[in-house]
This record gives sequence, structure tokens and C-alpha cells, in this order.
Amino acid sequence: MKISWVYKHEGVNWAELSELYRIAPLGKKSPNDLETVFSNSKYKCFIYADNTLIGVGRALADGLDCSYICDVAIHPEHQGLGLGKKIIQELATLSAGHKKIILYANPGKEGFYRKLGFLRMNTAMAIFKDQKHALNVGLLNES
Repeated sequence: MKISWVYKHEGVNWAELSELYRIAPLGKKSPNDLETVFSNSKYKCFIYADNTLIGVGRALADGLDCSYICDVAIHPEHQGLGLGKKIIQELATLSAGHKKIILYANPGKEGFYRKLGFLRMNTAMAIFKDQKHALNVGLLNES
């Protein structure tokens, strides 16, 4: 199996990426939405095993002040092999020089990111399109 890393979004099969997010599982994300968000992200990583997309991540960055790492997903058959860690490290390296690198994590994954040098922010706040759902799954709290 040949593993390759790609750092550009041209040529990505957005339906395949949508399916990867579904099975990872990171939720339902439409191919059109994924094309928009990855096209607007300064940094992105796509990992292929032969010609199959098995890992992905992106960072929104302004080039100086803030880089925001998000949407890291690994195919279930390739989880536990360190690919997620490598994607985070690669996006952090690409983001070097920014005053801060922020990472959005699903509840329960904080320990994984802590091992990579990320610490919990005391002041992070958010407004979600579906606030009720975000509260129910533990992404937000009202305290």
C-alpha cells in the first residue's frame, strides 16, 4: 500500500470526502460544503492509501495571528495508526509563526490533543447554528 500526502484541494473527490466524514464518524457534511470550507482554508492535508482517501484535516489561518485546526478525520480501518496525530502535527508545523494555534476538539478527545501540546482555553466561547444540539452533545455548556 502506497501512502501519499497531498496539500492542495484540487482534484479531491468531495463525495468521497463526505463519506469519510460520515464513517469516521464526524457527522454529515455535504460535498459542496466541504469543497467550500477546504477551498477557503489556508492549510489542508489529504492522506491517500493507494488512491483511497483515508485521512484529512484543515486549518483556517490568517498568516500571522491565528490558525484554527479543525475537521480532522481518519478512515475507521486506519484509525489507531498515528495518522490523526501526524495530521495535527503537520497542520501545526504549517501554522508555525502564528501567535496562536487553536484546535476544535470533540468532547472526550482533550487528552489526545493535550499530548500534542494543546491546552484548554478558559475563554473560548461559541455560537452554533444548532445551539440545542451542541449543548446536548457536550460541545457547549451554559455555565
